[in-house]
Amino acid sequence: MAAGTCAHLDAITAVTHAKRHVCDECVKIGATWVHLRTCQQCGGTRCCDNSPNRHASKHAHATKHPVIASAEPGERWLYCFPDDEMAEY
Repeated sequence: MAAGTCAHLDAITAVTHAKRHVCDECVKIGATWVHLRTCQQCGGTRCCDNSPNRHASKHAHATKHPVIASAEPGERWLYCFPDDEMAEY
């Protein structure tokens, strides 16, 4: 999908989109979020780093799931945490 030097991004052949437009973790604790990201390995949707709880980053670091996609309408990009690389799709 992505052309570049990041093997994690290059391994994405089909983007997994959010099933629900809520942060799964924020809902559990009654918190709010700013933007949403969808894990490309497990399909979970979590909040971005501008959100108070930064659940997408926490999930990526805890699980070693490397790539997220924006779950925001109109945005078509992927981000790899280990390689700090982005790609549009």
